[in-house]
Amino acid sequence: MSKQTLSFQAEVAQLLHLVTHSLYSNKEIFLRELVSNASDACDKLRFEALDKPELYEDAPNLEIRVSFDKEARTITITDNGIGMSQAEAVEHLGTIAKSGTRDFMSRLSGDQKKDAQLIGQFGVGFYSGFIVADRITVESRRAGLPAAEGVRWSSGGTGDFEVETLERAARGTSVILHVREDATEYLSHWKLKQIIGRYSDHISLPILMPKEEWDKDKGEYVLQDEWEAVNSASALWTRSKKDISDEQYIDFYKAISYDSEAPLAWSHNRVEGSTEYTQLLYIPSKAPVDLWNRDRKSGVKLYVKRVFIMDDAEALMPSYLRWVKGVVDSADLPLNVSRELLQESRDVKAIREGNTRRVLAMLEDLAKKDKAPEVTEAADGVTDVVSEEDKAQVGKYSAFYAEFGAVLKEGLGEDFANRDKIARLLRFASTTTDTVSVSLADYKARMKEGQTAIYVITADSLAAAKNSPQLEIFRKKGIEVLLMTDRVDEWALSFLHEFDGTPLQSVAKGAVDLGALQDEEEKKAAEQAAESFKPVLDKLKEVLKDKAKDVRVTTRLVDSPACLVVEDGEYSTQLARLLKQAGQKAPEVHPILEVNAEHPLVRKLDAAKDGGAHFDDLAHILFDQALLAEGGLPDDPAAYVRRVNALLA
Repeated sequence: MSKQTLSFQAEVAQLLHLVTHSLYSNKEIFLRELVSNASDACDKLRFEALDKPELYEDAPNLEIRVSFDKEARTITITDNGIGMSQAEAVEHLGTIAKSGTRDFMSRLSGDQKKDAQLIGQFGVGFYSGFIVADRITVESRRAGLPAAEGVRWSSGGTGDFEVETLERAARGTSVILHVREDATEYLSHWKLKQIIGRYSDHISLPILMPKEEWDKDKGEYVLQDEWEAVNSASALWTRSKKDISDEQYIDFYKAISYDSEAPLAWSHNRVEGSTEYTQLLYIPSKAPVDLWNRDRKSGVKLYVKRVFIMDDAEALMPSYLRWVKGVVDSADLPLNVSRELLQESRDVKAIREGNTRRVLAMLEDLAKKDKAPEVTEAADGVTDVVSEEDKAQVGKYSAFYAEFGAVLKEGLGEDFANRDKIARLLRFASTTTDTVSVSLADYKARMKEGQTAIYVITADSLAAAKNSPQLEIFRKKGIEVLLMTDRVDEWALSFLHEFDGTPLQSVAKGAVDLGALQDEEEKKAAEQAAESFKPVLDKLKEVLKDKAKDVRVTTRLVDSPACLVVEDGEYSTQLARLLKQAGQKAPEVHPILEVNAEHPLVRKLDAAKDGGAHFDDLAHILFDQALLAEGGLPDDPAAYVRRVNALLA
């Protein structure tokens, strides 16, 4: 085929401009990305060769070579992986499929260090070569194709690229960067080796560079014909823990997660037994921007006997732990395992359960060390020494919970076997503190004498929860109530009925029953009020029959005239609203209106019970205000305003 000139996809041209200008101060990431791509190409060959071993041709040993030429001002990254056909070169290097340039650009924050991480995350790493090059030439041949069907791709990074056929004996790909004058610092053996050591040491393939030796006659270092490995060339998770530094663990995490920040914690273990596997799991410090996107891919990387199988093995981690990053290397799974087979495999189930236990154990450890350790002085005058490691753990669990706490709660409904462990990891605000720091164990430890339930309230916001009328009697009696404001709380609570033998009770469900905390006089007064107020209650039920399931006198209110509650086991009005907002079907909820017989507004009802329309207006105002107080809206806001105005006038 003669040389063809083709145009870049519009988004690629836009991306190239962005890469060469916005990420200019992070030049060295180009080598990280191109070496990573070369490693991926070798992984793909190894995978395809499981069924077609002939693809290895006469070169079964996979490797990556990095070289440079000062005079020609070029850097070349070569791999003997799967390679590309002409059509694949045009498709992969001229367009961006679902990696999403628009998404990539929308994520840019202006923080160049963080923005540089996004290059790999959105599958656009190849274009980072233009950070240091004014032209890139790619020469490739796909494994299995004849030598005459090689391809040469070339572009100056502007609006178009050239493609032509090439005679290429070796399979694989060579990326040749024609380095700009302002980037010649990278035409250095020491510089390239340093970058590889920093970003790519974990890659399990040997990364080779020409050996450099001192030439006495020339008085300079000279490149030799001999090649040497400049990385460890062994997968990090296969090494002994004692041989891996914290810095290496962190660098590996950043490489597989595209995160610019260090993880909060990690766990590296070899599991033996009926199922053998190695796990290296990380807890990130920040949630990904698409954590709540149902279509996002999640899961750890899966290897089988050190052969890369897939990036996002969702079957190895439950959905509520979808934020966990890491690697699992199985000794038992078949090399040709598919996503479908993963769902059915007993070994996968055992790995999934093991991963879940390990992550929850890491979280338990972080939670224990979250508070500042106390320094105590013994009787003999010896003071306990708090280690620097323990000091460094303070606040980490709080940071984790702020990012992932709402997702962790999903586990209450998804993971029955670990429900108790998950419950112990939950944290809430309460009527004693606005910070999300109160555990169920903390709450239970300070329950009042005679208290028989853990009281909770769910709301759309912390302000709505704190100011809910349902809390008034609890605040008056000094009873702590947990404030739950995550959208998932109402659903999650339907799976958590008790904690350590103590039931959880929503203060917005059922009749208030404080048991021994409510004296007999209060109960007697409530019964008398209900009896004397019966004519008003009956009339309220008639007027509000389309809105309220029932109307009754309550003891839970102190300052407010009314509130809405539902029966135990029923959908709350808040959950019904959330379901409707999410576009899901929700049952029609008819709450119970509870009124405070001592409130002046309610007393007006008694006085107006024979007043016809005036009573009706007051009844509707009472109901709609109770609805507003819990974050809802009246069915007819204009009618509500009209009634209030009439009352004010």
